[in-house]
Amino acid sequence: MATPTPILELRDVTKSFGGTIALHGVSMAVEPGKILCLLGDNGAGKSTLIKVLSGYHQPTAGRILLDGEEIRYAGPRDARKRGIATVHQDVGSIPLMSIGRNFFLGAELTKGVRPFRHLDTANANRIAIEQIRRFGITRISNGDQLVGTMSGGERQVLAIGRAMYFGARVLILDEPTSALGVKEASIVLRLMTKAREEGVGIVFITHNARHAMTVGDRYTVLIQGRVAAEFARGEKSREEVLNLMAGGEKITELEEELGAVD
Repeated sequence: MATPTPILELRDVTKSFGGTIALHGVSMAVEPGKILCLLGDNGAGKSTLIKVLSGYHQPTAGRILLDGEEIRYAGPRDARKRGIATVHQDVGSIPLMSIGRNFFLGAELTKGVRPFRHLDTANANRIAIEQIRRFGITRISNGDQLVGTMSGGERQVLAIGRAMYFGARVLILDEPTSALGVKEASIVLRLMTKAREEGVGIVFITHNARHAMTVGDRYTVLIQGRVAAEFARGEKSREEVLNLMAGGEKITELEEELGAVD
């Protein structure tokens, strides 16, 4: 079976800031319907890579390809228009605004004719609730509910569901489970598998090896801005992954942390 053309690909990407090189010749590919887990400890270069993927930073060297064609983002808005959506750890929702308003923030639904057009709140609420329910969130039934009353996992579902509703082809998820408990994290992991089934390519950035090995198809380990290892699901054990992430050090400490999450 032929390998599908990656939706998004980096080839030998380097990013430097003055005399500091944050990324060294990084190559990676995001395929449709696959979850690529980007693993690495603090300072590994994950944040810089996210910003290159999402259009905040231009590569100093190397190429970005979309559907096999080289591109150069005009900025984050251009990346979003091309279907590259980033959901950050803090989600970016407005707690004192309703679910429906948050869902359509910046793309508000309106009705009526000028100059009497106004927000179509009822339709916005209906769509927002439909979208989060399709990903398994049934506790919430009112789009007027304030986002601040939602749990962390539910906010992640709202943000990811919104990105998919507006046509995301690649989801870049920045530590989506890091501040969540076991039950909440499982909701987000389940949502990721659902998005994968719908053909979305996912970049799952995490330092949690257990979560990565639960849902990932392929893995890239970053250490000090370089790709230290690339492998497919089942090719390495959890201990080997932890060893790679730690650069051969502090393995016991990482295993204890992982055991605490279990």
